[in-house]
Amino acid sequence: MNTYGTCLKVTIFGESHGPGIGAVVDGLPAGEEIDLEAVRVQMRRRAPGASDLTTHRSETDDPVILSGLYAGRTTGAPVAAVIQNRDARSSDYHPELARPSHADYTAAVKFHGSADLRGGGPFSGRLTACMVFAGALCRQVLERRGVTITANAVRVGRATGEELNFDMKREILDARAAGDSVGSVLECVVQGVPAGVGGLMFGGMESRIASILYAIPGVKGVEFGLGFALAEKRGSEANDPLRLENGRVVMETNHAGGINGGITNGMPLVVRMALRPTPSIACEQHTVNLQTMEETTLRMGGRHDPCLAPRAIPVMEAALAVAVLDAMLETAALDHV
Repeated sequence: MNTYGTCLKVTIFGESHGPGIGAVVDGLPAGEEIDLEAVRVQMRRRAPGASDLTTHRSETDDPVILSGLYAGRTTGAPVAAVIQNRDARSSDYHPELARPSHADYTAAVKFHGSADLRGGGPFSGRLTACMVFAGALCRQVLERRGVTITANAVRVGRATGEELNFDMKREILDARAAGDSVGSVLECVVQGVPAGVGGLMFGGMESRIASILYAIPGVKGVEFGLGFALAEKRGSEANDPLRLENGRVVMETNHAGGINGGITNGMPLVVRMALRPTPSIACEQHTVNLQTMEETTLRMGGRHDPCLAPRAIPVMEAALAVAVLDAMLETAALDHV
């Protein structure tokens, strides 16, 4: 339930208000040089408390490496790391009051009231720090193989296109001032993945990528290339014609987002994900007291992101790094069979 991958396996553990969270990354090739400062740079991109657009919870998110690295290189053993929780404030939460659009009610049913749901527990966005750690390792391995990954916001609330950079901050701050939150759409482009990576059915690249992206809390939609916009087109408009360029097969367009039949075609991978507005808001909402089974109202306290987009950008990049490296390692292994 908490492990992703085939050749490269990433396991994430911990709770938002427990002593710490962590990740085990198993399957990284031995001898890969790892720049830990570059890892910390990625961690700081996601860390809370960095600006007025994010939660005021203050965490350094500096991973403590337990195994798998020696003299700056991977050993072939699993790379394990722990990230301490230093600024949890459990008094802000009332576990008997199910927070609307959180996992409080569903987890209470699933785990018969045993789950630690302080601050969202294992369902919290806090655990995306572990994803970023795993992705930061994978990113360095991929970059040496000519693969680069870049994500950015393409919608925040009503702000899109040329107005996005100007209006994004205003959208977020207006929502925060109203005790509310705002949704967003992120786009990630992966350059340099060769043709032939992926597989059939559940092993296809769309399946692999969607699976890991939907593990990010708040993700409610994933699309590739033109995505849902393809439903409005005819085949003659939607298809990507092939041609030769310096003896290499390329596509004239990239409506499919770099994937055909679950297998990469050599064009850039283009993926978008939709993030719901943060469900933790200060507005009064209807709920149920799960202890007394009475209807009541709730105003959430605590420290929360008014928009998931700013801190989700490095998380999306990390998720793509894990998914792409796993698929590339599997393809390489099959090629040597």
